[in-house]
Amino acid sequence: MTGPAGATSRQGREDAVEGPEEARLRLPQLRLDELLDELQARLDAARGTRDRVHSLLEAVLSVGRELDLEQALRSIVEAAAVLVDAEYGALGVIGPDGKRLSAFHTVGVTEEEIARIGPYPEGHGILGELIRHPEPLRIAKLSEHSASYGFPANHPPMNTFLGVPIRVRDQVFGNLYLTEKRGGLEFDEEDVSVTSTLAVAAGVAIDNARLYEESRLRERWLRANAEITHTLMSGGDPADALALIAERARGITGSDLAAVAIPMEETGSLGVEIAVGTGADAHRGLVLSLDNTLMGLAFSAGAPVASQDVAHDPKICPEPPRFEGLGPAVAIPIGTGDSGVRGVLLLARESGGTVFSERETETLQSFAAQAAIALELAQRRRDAQEIAVLQDRDRIARDLHDLAIQRLFATGMTLQSAGRFIEHTEASERVLRAVEDLDETIKIIRSTIFGLRAREGGAGTGLRARAVRAAGEAAPVLGFAPSLRMEGLLDTDVPKEIADHAVAVLAEALTNIARHAHADRAEVILVTDGRELVLTVRDNGVGIPPDGRRSGLRNMAERAAELGGRLEWDCPEGGGTTLVWQVPVTRP
Repeated sequence: MTGPAGATSRQGREDAVEGPEEARLRLPQLRLDELLDELQARLDAARGTRDRVHSLLEAVLSVGRELDLEQALRSIVEAAAVLVDAEYGALGVIGPDGKRLSAFHTVGVTEEEIARIGPYPEGHGILGELIRHPEPLRIAKLSEHSASYGFPANHPPMNTFLGVPIRVRDQVFGNLYLTEKRGGLEFDEEDVSVTSTLAVAAGVAIDNARLYEESRLRERWLRANAEITHTLMSGGDPADALALIAERARGITGSDLAAVAIPMEETGSLGVEIAVGTGADAHRGLVLSLDNTLMGLAFSAGAPVASQDVAHDPKICPEPPRFEGLGPAVAIPIGTGDSGVRGVLLLARESGGTVFSERETETLQSFAAQAAIALELAQRRRDAQEIAVLQDRDRIARDLHDLAIQRLFATGMTLQSAGRFIEHTEASERVLRAVEDLDETIKIIRSTIFGLRAREGGAGTGLRARAVRAAGEAAPVLGFAPSLRMEGLLDTDVPKEIADHAVAVLAEALTNIARHAHADRAEVILVTDGRELVLTVRDNGVGIPPDGRRSGLRNMAERAAELGGRLEWDCPEGGGTTLVWQVPVTRP
């Protein structure tokens, strides 16, 4: 058949014959395409690996350049987050106890978000798991892990997790925490390998930064010691040296408060001479017990005493309130051994601040020991100068006695005997007056000799020591120890007569509180600026009743009036009494 139907069937037979041939021709082409695709994939993988290796090398270099420890830690966590394409990253520094985190550096979270979340984690849950078992940890879903605690309110959602420890000289320094791999993917073994490699480099960088920081700190401490020694050896006032000790220690350790207390002779107490920083006014001039104060305990033990929260430490007396807003603190004795403890240095940081580490405490001990040596040398130098002055006074007194007085006495005797031969009455009287004048002159010289040879009064006779004793003697009657603060040159600027009146007024005021006030707290402030002496006694008792006896107040007022001063008192509505005894000071 040659019709259309026949033509169609013939065309079909031709297609059937050509189909397998074409298939045979196309098969190599398909295999070649597959091989090319596989080659391209491997090239892409090799290129990706190359890029990742380059990124890792760049991260290692960037981390290794940092010498500032804080900046190095931040660079490490930033580099790790970029390497594994994580949305959030953190580096937790393990504290001295090896169980909790002492610092936490984050990326991917804004300051506002951090404020809403609340305090940084301390190392519980998954973070604690990595502290307890310092090995790489990879989790597909955080909430499904047995150690998961969940997240606090306002915390961004996190699922995937990768944690790697950072070691410094075989000691675990901290951990890298990475969460939320971008694109919804999970962290893989390659991410673990890259992060672990970065952690090794981070350990070296952290070690370098710490060594650099230690060298800088050591240099600052050496400069501070040199400055203190120069001040003392050049004849500077010891009070200036104590102020330098407080200022330099506060600045170098990053503390908020620094104070220096020295022992008060024959009182069993410490007096705070120097205080700088937060709450310095509440510390300056305080008289501290050796039993229930941080500085007193350090003085008694001759060793550092630390507190993690000085404002709420049960072994420290909270009265008077003086540690508001402060937390970690340490008291370091200045001097030990044969020379004894010459004082105590107190340093405190704000509440929530870093606790003073063992290394910091050891450095502070060395600094305080060097300062004590400088103080000792300066004291020996002053003693030598005083001995030289006293020897010179003795020589002058001896010369006056052996030469001047003997000659004056001989001259007087000569004039007295010569007066018998003078017949003129007026001339005879003049000679007698001259003899009397010589007698008076001899008395004055003898008084001067006595003054030159006289030594200063015994220890504990100054106003400071007497005020401490008066407060201590009143404590059993009061039922509590009154707080005592003293400022100014009380032993130098206040004459003995005024000091006697001040001690009597203080004793009278404390006795009145014990008898009538029914108080459980009393504060004594004794201040002089060289022009006047102000004694303030304050209690929280019932106040002075309108119809009460006022004989004690009258006695105090009379003492003030006798010295040209005045007495004032006030009983506020909230209760208590404030008494102010104020008199002028006449310089000797």
